[in-house]
Amino acid sequence: PAPPTGRQTGPSPLRGRLAVAAVAAGALATAGHSLAGLDALSDTSSTTAELALASERGTDRGAGTSSVTDSGSTGLDAATSGVLPVIAPAAAGTASSTSSSSEASSDEGPGQRSAIAKAAERSAARARAAAEAARPDFVKPADGRFTSGFGARWGSSHRGIDIAGPIGTPIVSVGDGTVIESGPASGFGMWVKVQLEDGTINVYGHVNRSYVEEGQRVRAGEEIAEIGNRGRSTGPHLHFEVWTEGGGKINPLPWLAERGISLGGQQD
Repeated sequence: PAPPTGRQTGPSPLRGRLAVAAVAAGALATAGHSLAGLDALSDTSSTTAELALASERGTDRGAGTSSVTDSGSTGLDAATSGVLPVIAPAAAGTASSTSSSSEASSDEGPGQRSAIAKAAERSAARARAAAEAARPDFVKPADGRFTSGFGARWGSSHRGIDIAGPIGTPIVSVGDGTVIESGPASGFGMWVKVQLEDGTINVYGHVNRSYVEEGQRVRAGEEIAEIGNRGRSTGPHLHFEVWTEGGGKINPLPWLAERGISLGGQQD
């Protein structure tokens, strides 16, 4: 008998795979994939259908049967490769959305940081202004024991006051002014002279070490030297004098008292 010819009957493997692809497409659409994903699925399904139709036409001609049956995995791979791109557009869309969100966040970040920095600057400026307003115009020249006043002493004239303290005790500028001299001085060993804004000169004698130099601006309460025992001195102390703009030497006690500064009672 002659071998059978013509189209073989029975279910086609590619038709089965096409049905699987269609079911997968429906499931993905039901799950709520983006329009881009559905479009990709539609294109993929159409491509798969065209491949199946071409294969069927080849089978009708008696030339494609073995390629389908012997290489069944080829059809499955085509169907599978058609389904996978459906997920890719959604992932790309998600990445794009994430990138856009990151860019938006990046755009807002510098603005927020700038606002915070400006607020911090304003707060710091207010704090500085408050500190400046609270800063006293005049302060006590050094902490220690008041030991000697202005006037005659032991047959000589004492043109200042003495404040005793350990060597190294800080000496501060009584008021805002400019350093007009800092260094060695006859009788004082070493001194610092500060001219205040009204022309008055404050003299700090017997200092152990000076922290300022001529021409330097200083403020009330700023450390300018430390108590020492240099020159003609009977012990570590600060010798403080007040000179008028014309060069006269006046009693520092009432001058300090007029500026709200008291050294306490004299203790010889």
